[in-house]
Amino acid sequence: MTTSVVFYSGNLRTESQHLQSGDKIITDAPIDNQGNGATFSPTDLTATSLANCMMTVMGIAANRHNIDIEGIRADVEKFMGTNPRRIVKIKIDFHFPGSYDTTTKKLLETSALNCPVAKSLSESISQNIHFNYG
Repeated sequence: MTTSVVFYSGNLRTESQHLQSGDKIITDAPIDNQGNGATFSPTDLTATSLANCMMTVMGIAANRHNIDIEGIRADVEKFMGTNPRRIVKIKIDFHFPGSYDTTTKKLLETSALNCPVAKSLSESISQNIHFNYG
């Protein structure tokens, strides 16, 4: 089953529609690559998707173990390389509103680091992930 449909709108802009929900995402090329940077670039979405996926699997683990993680924030930074132009590093700083015992921290961190997006990205992309509590 098709997940999404992507249309090229011109001027280095795309519009993607998630078929199940109808939600849309627009991307623009970044300023440093001939675009206007008006919204997420495809590589921004890649880096952001890593944080989204990590939060989602932490949420699944938290639900299974009755742990409240609502309010987590992730600061995402993407680093680009050249020749060829590509993502070389993604840095994510997770900020948890509360503190947890050692066992809970290990559960959450192991879940995050083993999310499907983390495991799907090329090993040439450095994933620099930090967990900050309370």
